[in-house]
Amino acid sequence: MNIAWWKNKRVFVTGGAGFLGSNLCHTLARAGARVTALDAMSEEGGANPRNLDGAGVLLVRGDLRDTELLSLAQGSDVLFNMAAQTSHMGGQKDPVADIGINAVAQVRLIQAMRDAAPQARVVHASTRQFYGRPIALPVNELHPVNPPDANGVSKWAGEQYWLLESRVLGRPVVSLRLTNCYGPRLRIRDAKQTFLGIWIRRVLEGEPFEVWGGAQLRDLSYVDDVTEAFITAAEQADQPSVKGQVFNLGGSPPISLLDLAERLIAANGGEGSFATREFPADRAPIDIGSYHADDNAFRNATGWAPATSLNEGLRLSLAWYRERLNDYL
Repeated sequence: MNIAWWKNKRVFVTGGAGFLGSNLCHTLARAGARVTALDAMSEEGGANPRNLDGAGVLLVRGDLRDTELLSLAQGSDVLFNMAAQTSHMGGQKDPVADIGINAVAQVRLIQAMRDAAPQARVVHASTRQFYGRPIALPVNELHPVNPPDANGVSKWAGEQYWLLESRVLGRPVVSLRLTNCYGPRLRIRDAKQTFLGIWIRRVLEGEPFEVWGGAQLRDLSYVDDVTEAFITAAEQADQPSVKGQVFNLGGSPPISLLDLAERLIAANGGEGSFATREFPADRAPIDIGSYHADDNAFRNATGWAPATSLNEGLRLSLAWYRERLNDYL
């Protein structure tokens, strides 16, 4: 992170009280940026009022679908666009609302940014979900897009609107397609943000957790590494090798869910247990099987690389929640 670059920069973070958004807000504010965070604070989303404790940022409670955005975006130097409906099952159950959040609201934001901050850099939080069940591993950015569910379709549309903004109007836009992110400020009271959230909760409560399937491979990204990736993307968004590009973002080497469960228990001092089960009937059709990202394009273009091992990330996550568990239940 180039701290001098961020001094007094005006930064707008949508989804700023959520998991990734709030971690960005803390880091940017410490660097001297003037940060405005917008978040709908939806009960179904990843936001938590405690996520921005001590951050020193302006939090505005509002929904991208109907909030007045011009004043919030006015004069922004950088937009980190983290707001989204992330629930796979939520998108399946209510695809109209899903489209409203992940696609229509993105067009509202694009239009506001054109008027309020036409020169601002944009880093868009995207997802590996677009690829569906991988044809081959690891998955690079040339893999065909085949979303497995409604949520993937709506997010794909939202990303494509932002990329059009770069191609047609020349705005510096970068889209990062994320894998399983974890760490402090993740929603852990249930599995709506990621399966690892509920695993962490159960381990800390001394209760068994469930592993669905178990042989599937996943790569996981610790939140500090993800934050650094977003900041790096923003700093270099005007460079020809970065501007207007889509990049996969990975993390630690791939690991099976069964091995991950064992690693989590080991990180908790060997305390914890789990049971394996088949995927529920409503989940099985949208399961993508194994996935891990080829993120060499982003590493080569920017010099970014993850710094936190899986074992260390799990240990740090458990330690952080152990002191704050009641705030996240």
